[in-house]
Amino acid sequence: MKSTVRVQPKLWIGFAIWIGYVLAVLVVSKLAGVPYTALGDSGSTLFRGAGLSLIVGTVLLVITTTLLGWWRPAIFDSAVSTHRWPIIAPILMAALLVLNLVLTDWAAFDVAFLAASIVLLLVGFTEEITTRGLLLVALRSRLGEVWVWLISTLAFALMHYLNVFLGQGFLPTTGQVLFAFLGGTIFYILRRTTGSLIWAMLLHGFWDFSAFAIGYGTSAALGSITGTLYLVVGIFALVAVWWTFPRTDAEKLALQAGASRSGLSGPASRSSEAV
Repeated sequence: MKSTVRVQPKLWIGFAIWIGYVLAVLVVSKLAGVPYTALGDSGSTLFRGAGLSLIVGTVLLVITTTLLGWWRPAIFDSAVSTHRWPIIAPILMAALLVLNLVLTDWAAFDVAFLAASIVLLLVGFTEEITTRGLLLVALRSRLGEVWVWLISTLAFALMHYLNVFLGQGFLPTTGQVLFAFLGGTIFYILRRTTGSLIWAMLLHGFWDFSAFAIGYGTSAALGSITGTLYLVVGIFALVAVWWTFPRTDAEKLALQAGASRSGLSGPASRSSEAV
């Protein structure tokens, strides 16, 4: 059996969702009145400055995805990458995440900051479903997979310029945008090699959690090493991503078809050429 989406994917719908999410975060964050540079000062500033916008964004995205009927194509791929070895990049990123947590000054945490940090895990859902979920579905309805990766990853990176309007300087934000493009490529690889966006959501959410955690309290002497290693892993991902693009016509057709119709069996339904 097949389940058809309620609204046929179109490019403008994907970009409208992306713009809507960015505007929603901007409005809620502005109303909260907490500058981006002050997010890590306390549990209260972290929750008001970031947590509230993530909660609002989550609700809006759940409603939007349900009304469109895009849950399955947004979460699952109809065919996975023929080459699986690029998953090394997200595995290495997960290792750096663990290193961040090991180096975190947990003694400095109070209940409020820990609770607000946990809310940050929602970023894995909101930013992934917006860019590598709903926007990706819209892009696949018209474009080849190379363009799908490039545009969805650029959209993910560029949304971080929102931080300029929230009080962060342009130059440090630009650095953040460049790092986000590398991270977005890693998350895209994880989707293509596993056939599911869920793993990217989890890695993304816990990565941001660890990034805020290691910056709170007294930073460990080796704390800066994760940023350098992240850059190395990101550059590796930029090379490896080329091996995740469809190699056969059957795989290309499966991905495009998944944008408008998806099997109830989920990612296990693969083309015969996919391994």
